[in-house]
Amino acid sequence: MSQVLITGATGLVGDHLLRLLIQDRRVNYIAAPTRRPLADLSGVFNPHDPQLTDALAQVQDPIDIAFCCLGTTRREAGSKEAFIHADYTLVVDTALTAKKLGAKHFLVVSALGASAGSPFFYNQVKGKMEDALIAQKWEQLTIVRPSMLIGHRDERRFNESILAPLFRILPGNWKSIEARDVARAMLKEGLAPSKAGVNIIPSAKLREIAQGEA
Repeated sequence: MSQVLITGATGLVGDHLLRLLIQDRRVNYIAAPTRRPLADLSGVFNPHDPQLTDALAQVQDPIDIAFCCLGTTRREAGSKEAFIHADYTLVVDTALTAKKLGAKHFLVVSALGASAGSPFFYNQVKGKMEDALIAQKWEQLTIVRPSMLIGHRDERRFNESILAPLFRILPGNWKSIEARDVARAMLKEGLAPSKAGVNIIPSAKLREIAQGEA
């Protein structure tokens, strides 16, 4: 039985993953700190605070596995600084909290093209986040790099609305992927890892893993 921490549970991937975790009999404890309260979900500890770091600090029980599904865009965040806080600082805070609570496996949603050396700000921040997690020397670190995510959002992202038709027909790792498939793949890798150490999973492989679970 596993004790799980998840951040980003109100997001596109995180919402699917939280529901999968609730349904999975291999999971006996779920901590899901959020900025705003979740709907009442049985078996979920949901500390909430507008400052996610403060909500994280309320998690005190031992953790085996941690999932981080945090992610936004510069446009949604409102500034470069706010984007870095959401997609780098809070991700690293999640990892540090999980490690302090005893987690051995950390799984995180990154992005296709993530690289600290990228000329694109978004991919650069994602790459630096990955490097920071790798430097923490996790026993198991799973980094998933989905392409454009498909799924219902309360508010449509402008770029996704424009580019979605193109990404649906692109090949391989560039093809868009359903958020629920990313969640399914993360659940499988979290509870039954396919590889020790650092495991970076590209979008096409995520789809393959998820389809194996369907």
